[in-house]
Amino acid sequence: MTLESACIPIPSEIIMPFAGYVAWTGELTLIAITLAGAFGNLVGSWIAYFIGLKEGRPLLEKYGKYILISHHKLELADKWFEKYGHEAVLIGRLLPIVRTFISLPAGIAGMDFKKFTIYTFIGCLPWCFALAYIGYSLGPNWETMRDIFHMLDYVAAALVIVFIYIVYKLRKEE
Repeated sequence: MTLESACIPIPSEIIMPFAGYVAWTGELTLIAITLAGAFGNLVGSWIAYFIGLKEGRPLLEKYGKYILISHHKLELADKWFEKYGHEAVLIGRLLPIVRTFISLPAGIAGMDFKKFTIYTFIGCLPWCFALAYIGYSLGPNWETMRDIFHMLDYVAAALVIVFIYIVYKLRKEE
């Protein structure tokens, strides 16, 4: 969960349902895995937030043109995030894909760290619980679901490889 929130594409949609299955076996509780998932998200979000805070703006100003982000668009994003940033972090934590990357713009915009932490943690709780509950509910049928999850593992591995390749190419251009 930490890696996912640190912008590394390892989907919580695989991690938390498996944790829910572990809770179904009686080794852990739903509350424990929900809190562990949310704290993992929080730590990863802190990493992404500080990367955004320290390196995000210079990186976007240098490479933003390659992904159609102009200086003007950065200024508009800053104003928007200043106005709606707290809500964006809270709601973004409930949305697939957005939840993985919302910490970067929060850091780039310099959102208050305490508020960022509170909104991030609160937003992570229902997501982690819902996914864990799905795994818990699938507990008796887990063996039949295992093949599906193996396919998702391959998708996740491919995404990690693509991510590493992109980072490598960006660093090579420097």
